[in-house]
Amino acid sequence: MLIRQKTKTLFLSSLLISTAFFSQAHNVSKGYQKPTDPLVVQNLENWQDLKFGLFMHWGTYSQWGIVESWSLCPEDESWTQRKPEHGKSYYEYVKNYENLQATFNPTQFNPQKWADAVKKAGMKYVVFTTKHHDGFAMFDTQQSDYKITSSKTPFSKNPKADVAKEIFNTFRKEGFKIGAYFSKPDWHSDDYWWSYFPPKDRNVNYDPKKYPERWDNFKKFTFNQLNEITSNYGKIDILWLDGGWVRPFNTIDSNVEWQRTIKVEQDIDMDKIGTMARKNQPGIIIVDRTVPGKWENYVTPEQAVPEHPLSIPWESCITMGDSFSYVPNDNYKSSQKIIETLVKIISRGGNYLMNIAPGPNGDYDPIVYERLKEISGWMNSNQSAVFATRSVAPYHDGNFYYTQSKDGKTVNIFHLDEKADYQSPSTLSFLIPENFKPKSLKVLGLSNKIQWKKSGNSIEINLPKERNQLKYATVIQITQ
Repeated sequence: MLIRQKTKTLFLSSLLISTAFFSQAHNVSKGYQKPTDPLVVQNLENWQDLKFGLFMHWGTYSQWGIVESWSLCPEDESWTQRKPEHGKSYYEYVKNYENLQATFNPTQFNPQKWADAVKKAGMKYVVFTTKHHDGFAMFDTQQSDYKITSSKTPFSKNPKADVAKEIFNTFRKEGFKIGAYFSKPDWHSDDYWWSYFPPKDRNVNYDPKKYPERWDNFKKFTFNQLNEITSNYGKIDILWLDGGWVRPFNTIDSNVEWQRTIKVEQDIDMDKIGTMARKNQPGIIIVDRTVPGKWENYVTPEQAVPEHPLSIPWESCITMGDSFSYVPNDNYKSSQKIIETLVKIISRGGNYLMNIAPGPNGDYDPIVYERLKEISGWMNSNQSAVFATRSVAPYHDGNFYYTQSKDGKTVNIFHLDEKADYQSPSTLSFLIPENFKPKSLKVLGLSNKIQWKKSGNSIEINLPKERNQLKYATVIQITQ
């Protein structure tokens, strides 16, 4: 990912960067290029119906409980907080980090357990980190031995060693759409961070124009790995490309701070990659994140939710804990906070990609399963107001948030109060969309008939004592 935080002390600065990232995404919406391939257009429409997805950052770094592979990057040392016990010098640290391959043995890895839990919680697609910036492949690449299936990795002897394949096959069998996260930069590759020069920041550490053969080798390496992922791993619905600093120099937005660090051309030939991916996987959604153009099929604000609806496809990627990768004793968000975030996102027309990070043993923290079970209970009653919906004016009014069915016949109004424990009031009064003629009204999760009256463009409802059963939100569904 572009932005990371590990501790609460880092959260504010990260949030500010994330907000800046979202501002860029908002600007991009003006120049968004709608795909011309009818199959991609249809797949994007179907993807917007899914609303809730699972993101998973997992790699050897989980053993140290650190912020993915960011501690390898010199410019990010200040906030990734390298620990002295992991190396007395930068180069010793890198060597010890790379040696994590030799101890990675997540024997409790059981993707069926994950799929069962998140499916009940309403998640409908998964995006898994096949390779982060460190270059360690969580799939069986033939381009490098820095991978989970290498004989250097203890887990390679396990029948489930190709974890990307196991995750994709298991979740696909359960009806999930499949997304492959892939980092375009590769800090392990000598063709990206050439050992002849020390790395200075997240970018390539030489000038590709001065050493075109080396850069061509890196382009071939990247192309070959993406060809493997889109050829050997069954149906892939989304190719989610991270590391937006690997981009044509002329696409840099100087208003975005991190893009100002890009000093050299890093054109990886996305036309060639995208064409290959679409040949292997017709209609695949490609997300070349933060790089406006035909290969950014939807935009991806990180750890942030837009203030207003966007007119283009978008997805907020937000952590369940504080960190995208496993950190011991992470601060997991409450189920109420997660549902409030989901409501805000879908009312503004987006998808919620919630990140849950497996630990070094190959499983989630027990508290994750508690959260998923709580969310499941809410989803059982309210899913008709969530999935296959679109935004509708007034979108958000006070404590009320709106979605509508795609045919426009049903409007859903979510009442939140964002207090520690939601309590549904006895009376609610709210606006309805203009020219909407309500015929019937119900509160999801309640069996009692609801008393309501319309006055002008607003409706008032009286809720029975049964309302005390409602958790996290009151969801009113009106049909015309």
